[in-house]
Amino acid sequence: MDVKEIRKAGLMARLLLAGLIGFCLLSPAFAQDETPALQSNDYRIGPKDLLEITVFELPELNQTARVAEDGSITLSLLGKVEVAGFTAQELEQRLSVLLGEKYTTGGAHVTVFIKEHQKVSVIGAVGRPGMYELVGPTTLLQAIAQAGGTTAQAMTEIYVYRTGPEGKQERITISLAELTSGGNQELNIALQPKDVVMIPIDQTFNVFVYGEVQTPGVIPYLNSKKITLLQAIAQAGGTTEWAKKSKVVIKRKDRKTGKEMKIRVNLKSMIKGKIADIVLEEGDVVIVP
Repeated sequence: MDVKEIRKAGLMARLLLAGLIGFCLLSPAFAQDETPALQSNDYRIGPKDLLEITVFELPELNQTARVAEDGSITLSLLGKVEVAGFTAQELEQRLSVLLGEKYTTGGAHVTVFIKEHQKVSVIGAVGRPGMYELVGPTTLLQAIAQAGGTTAQAMTEIYVYRTGPEGKQERITISLAELTSGGNQELNIALQPKDVVMIPIDQTFNVFVYGEVQTPGVIPYLNSKKITLLQAIAQAGGTTEWAKKSKVVIKRKDRKTGKEMKIRVNLKSMIKGKIADIVLEEGDVVIVP
């Protein structure tokens, strides 16, 4: 085999390998991410978007322009042009017509690329809080998913802060459980530019259980869910056989005076339902003698 044949064989091998790799990448079996990408064809241009405009017949008109608050951009030769509310494709057609009327024959070939989109903020109990671009119609659940989903510290409600047409801010309250269950699709609202999605972070507090319980020590709980005396003792493994259940004491500091109070509880009566369970407060110390 001469040098030319060796080179030809090597080239064929490389082409075959490239084709094989391409097939693997396109094949569903090798797909890395099955989540459908958000479509940007329906995205409506708005204030603060950054547009890259190319005119093939008139390259001197090529420019990058930031959409002003009034929804317009200023272009060479054309001056001020209203662009808010158009999709990229609709704006291409409009600019083509405007240029064709004055400077080109048969219309100009224009492309509009949205380099930077309007954004929303997702903050609080999510994996990756931050600013996210609205590339195409985006729902509340999609935005939360982009931000890494909610964390275990998420509270029971989501707040969406939105600025109205008159500049007044409104707050939309949505139940996290109802939203994620999918039972009410109306809760999965479409987000608007500048919306702030806040998932409040639930605080973790502690109470302490000591004495005749199986695993004495710190019992953490979420502020939104609270914890009762019976729940705290249960999380401590329950009482031992030597526990004096009728003489349980809760030590608590008075929030106003700082003085320690002692609340005596007959746990036997509480277990039998004769007296109501007690909601514990942060820092309470339960002693089971």
